[in-house]
Amino acid sequence: MQTNLADFIKDTADGKEAEAILRACVHCGFCTATCPTYQLLGDELDGPRGRIYLIKQVLEGAEPTRKTQLHLDRCLTCRNCETTCPSGVKYGRLVDIGRRVVEERVPRPLKDRVKRSTLKEFLPRTALFKPAFRAGQLARPLLSKALQDKLQPARSAGAWPEFTQTRPHARKMLVLEGCVQPAMAPNINAATARVLDAFGVQLLVAPKAGCCGAVRFHLNDQAAGLDDMRRNIDAWWPYVEGGEIEAIVMTASGCGVTVKEYGHHLAHDEAYAAKAGRIAMLTRDLSEILPEFEEQLAAKLKGKITKRVAYHPPCTLQHGQQIRGKVEGVLRAAGVDVQLCADSHLCCGSAGTYSVLHPEIAHELRDRKLANLAATRPDEIVSANIGCMTHLQSGTQTPVTHWIELLDRALDPGAAS
Repeated sequence: MQTNLADFIKDTADGKEAEAILRACVHCGFCTATCPTYQLLGDELDGPRGRIYLIKQVLEGAEPTRKTQLHLDRCLTCRNCETTCPSGVKYGRLVDIGRRVVEERVPRPLKDRVKRSTLKEFLPRTALFKPAFRAGQLARPLLSKALQDKLQPARSAGAWPEFTQTRPHARKMLVLEGCVQPAMAPNINAATARVLDAFGVQLLVAPKAGCCGAVRFHLNDQAAGLDDMRRNIDAWWPYVEGGEIEAIVMTASGCGVTVKEYGHHLAHDEAYAAKAGRIAMLTRDLSEILPEFEEQLAAKLKGKITKRVAYHPPCTLQHGQQIRGKVEGVLRAAGVDVQLCADSHLCCGSAGTYSVLHPEIAHELRDRKLANLAATRPDEIVSANIGCMTHLQSGTQTPVTHWIELLDRALDPGAAS
């Protein structure tokens, strides 16, 4: 694709990156076939190719409109198009650049500004979100259906393994607690700690680490998102610099894809570039850690898990991190009858804050996904991201959990459920 970027962005870091991405696109349109919003809405401008043209026009000097902004907003950033693209177009990075430029030039309606500001200031702050979430759960019967959907009952976390001088583990890993997960699903990280403990790995938490940065960054407050990233690097660096840990484990794939891109996001920050690159290299999704222990899992869990399980792979795992097959492999090694549903590559509609900002599209995608999952006749649905889990659970009575919780329950029948 030929480009002629406008002076305001041509010689900037974003401009150079955007130009390289745009020139890689060959207009083939393969991406539209796997774009959830194009499938629902049938508008070329609500598919990747159309959005690429919109971004190109803006970067070449065309004045964006509220309609331009809406088409970019309606992108789920599922990055399915990146998996499909034969030319390797880095669409996710391009849409971040395009959204930022449009955000600077197109004023949003007041209602939209209030909603987005509330999300980006409230969700990343666990100290605010956790008590508000608990209060919301108490008042859940009195709230609207939309709020009830977001206030699913949280499973108790159970005990975190204790370590003493007489019970040490030589192997140690960090885990990111996240921002909403400690309130909405505290058992996920606790279950991870218990499972890893069973195989001789101690899981550590850096007290000052928090939101990975994705919430603010993808709501176009990119400077604040970068600050969140720097804070996490500062919190983790003493463990990394001292060689105390061998990996930083992500139990939410949405966080994982962001932390793995810290090196890219902070590449032009002289104070943080090298550290960010090192953090990204150490970051592993949980599904990249557990395959090492498949033989031990098979020995410990043979015949213990009799449920039929449907696995929903989050977009941030299969498309963002390009990790496919690992969760299913671990579960099958543990003896689990695990199934993928039809169109398992498509987004469930959660997409971070998308389900709050675009509920109609999100709910239609959720219901399509749940219909496909139900066709596998599962006793339980498992996934690898808190957003997907909450969104799916709002539309079904079938339990939706994190896949590590399934293993935790089987390893320790007295664990949280």
